[in-house]
Amino acid sequence: MNSQDSEISSPLLKLTPAGLFCEAGEFFIDPSKAVSRAIITHAHADHARTGSREYITVDCGKHVLRTRLTPTSIINTVQYGEVMDFRGVKVSLHPAGHMLGSSQVRVEYQGEVWVFSGDFKVAADPTCVPFEPLRCHTFITESTFANPDFSWPDQATVWAEISDWWRLNRAWGRASVLYCYAAGKSQRVLAGLDASLGPIITHDKVETINADYRASGISLPDTVCIDGAPENTDWGASLILAPPQVRDGRWMRRAGPRSTAFASGWMTTKGACARHRVDRGFVLSDHADWAETLWAIKETGAEHVLVTHGYVDLLVAHLRSQGLDAQPLKAAEAKAAKSGVR
Repeated sequence: MNSQDSEISSPLLKLTPAGLFCEAGEFFIDPSKAVSRAIITHAHADHARTGSREYITVDCGKHVLRTRLTPTSIINTVQYGEVMDFRGVKVSLHPAGHMLGSSQVRVEYQGEVWVFSGDFKVAADPTCVPFEPLRCHTFITESTFANPDFSWPDQATVWAEISDWWRLNRAWGRASVLYCYAAGKSQRVLAGLDASLGPIITHDKVETINADYRASGISLPDTVCIDGAPENTDWGASLILAPPQVRDGRWMRRAGPRSTAFASGWMTTKGACARHRVDRGFVLSDHADWAETLWAIKETGAEHVLVTHGYVDLLVAHLRSQGLDAQPLKAAEAKAAKSGVR
């Protein structure tokens, strides 16, 4: 279907004030408010929020999700590919490759198949199951880095750059402080680096998620939480992993002289080091870049593509120029509401 003006006759998933909702199956995906049944694509804070009556996620992500929610939250788990039936709507979760337990949500009803990508990446990552392309009629995709300016370097090159930076700092007797997100990115970094270079110290937020990964069967090198680091720690030889939001905390004083860096896809942009107040930037993202996003969309064979979360207008315009029926997710919902389609 190539018409830019074609309409989705009956939206299987639609936006509501509480988030993405399947009316036929009575469930939400990554709701922004408390709901009865929440299917969670992964345990990052902007996708997993407290207060819902029931949560559903894949089994390998249950420990990380429990940390994100509360000890009393009701979390039910399924295996990747296991089919659930909600009032005749068949739902299954499939690997998104974003972090441990990250999922795409496949929804099938009356012969129509929709897939919500959640956050996803295509690059190899030993700490999570690789991204799985899914055939569907309608694909809802994120677009965090869906811009031709973003093209990720080879991972081996990034690991080498980080290791060289760490070695240089060791030679100068200064700690190497690498800021990376506590859930997913930090564990990917740990799995990719040469742990023999020196002690690896972690902020407590990182170490908490490390414990969840280890409890889920993911192998990570030995780490020591900064709060429990012994007095004789050789800080000048250490790599310290910490989330960027704690960069100004008192805990940094223990490290003494240090060099700072940030591992993120945003480090591609001009002036990124100055904006993030770090000495170095390493381009490492847990989202798909431009080419990977286009590849993933093509692999779905989808007749309709709805775009959310990121460079929405840019990706929609490009897909339309290629003859695809693409719309911003919010615009598609507004059109359906105006036409009376619910």
